[in-house]
Amino acid sequence: MKVLHCVHSGLLNKQIAYELGMAEATVKVHMTALMRKLNVRNRTQAAITARNLGWLRPALGRATD
Repeated sequence: MKVLHCVHSGLLNKQIAYELGMAEATVKVHMTALMRKLNVRNRTQAAITARNLGWLRPALGRATD
């Protein structure tokens, strides 16, 4: 979930890896698994779907729908 929160915040894989203290390859593995579970094709769809499922709160500082 930490990786998903970072994606939702707009961070790139390299930035997520730095923030969470893991290898960029590990972030990619987590993202691939998340996208497969959510049945989406990209990180934007993953963040939107996770938010719609109630897994994430709307990002702070952004207008809400």
